[in-house]
Amino acid sequence: MTKVAVLTGGSTPERDVAFAGAGQVVHALRERGHHVTAVDTVHGPISASDEDRAFGPGVGRRPPTLEEIAALEQLERPHELVALTELREADLVFLVLHGRQGEGGGIQALLDLARMDYTGSGTLGSALAMDKDISKRLFRAAGIPTPDWLMWPSDYDGVGLGYPIVVKPSNVGSSVGLAVVHTRADVDEAVSTARLYDDDVMLERYLEGREFTVGVLDDRALAVGEIIPSHETFDYECKYTPGMTSEVFPAEIADTLAGEMQELALRAHKTLKLRDFSRADFKLDARGAPQCLEVNTLPGLTATSLLPQSAAAAGIPFGDLCEAICEAALRRAVDREQSIPVDE
Repeated sequence: MTKVAVLTGGSTPERDVAFAGAGQVVHALRERGHHVTAVDTVHGPISASDEDRAFGPGVGRRPPTLEEIAALEQLERPHELVALTELREADLVFLVLHGRQGEGGGIQALLDLARMDYTGSGTLGSALAMDKDISKRLFRAAGIPTPDWLMWPSDYDGVGLGYPIVVKPSNVGSSVGLAVVHTRADVDEAVSTARLYDDDVMLERYLEGREFTVGVLDDRALAVGEIIPSHETFDYECKYTPGMTSEVFPAEIADTLAGEMQELALRAHKTLKLRDFSRADFKLDARGAPQCLEVNTLPGLTATSLLPQSAAAAGIPFGDLCEAICEAALRRAVDREQSIPVDE
């Protein structure tokens, strides 16, 4: 029996998303006989009696307010996490976190320094993928097509990108703070909104084409899925409100197009030095060719999230997906221990 500590919550706009996934991961791992405890990075260990409250009733239509996030940040003590018995006695820390604090490399660095084994990508890969500007530069260097972009502030006048454009925080997930802008007059307001969540703001060419996603598990590309939101973009409300998005797995597309996106997803995963699992998002350009928007290092893990759907369409049920993520991290731990020289 493996002792697993599921680390979740966080002080980001995606806190509710993390809790929704953590509840299902905890349940799936317990069903497979693991001893599982849950820990919130803000409030600490979650008792068994508090789990129903912490993990329900699901993700709302809007993220937490900036005031709520600020209050959570005041309570969070990341350096105290590694002293918790629940983490120190665990064989493995299963990360169900989103946003900069969870996916940006900070938690990963803390766990590395404490010599704790955890799921998902390491410090460097997490930081590279979280910064959308850096990751897109690496995509271009690796021959992975991605929409043109600029970083604010710039002398942007619409030349080169045209309209509409996507304005979004560079280090925030779940489309929080994102807007599609159709005229120059609206750019400044969209930038101001994005800067509420991040100092770095990206302006990206908007693609009108169909949207797809591809999961990666243990260096294997999973099924391609199509995302059909009811809004102009796959925003927070569409992502987490039932009935606002149609998600088709596997996507009803030609095998050649599916294969191309699977190959690009794997290449992006390796380019960013990721490990265990990830999810790459794509849109088709005017020629019908896939362009990589971004890669998520800790994608959503509710049973109906995109990565689990991609895995299910590839024949991997949700519980098996959680188990495979654990096994990949535990193999890494064994390999590391075997590589440590022993004094004779």
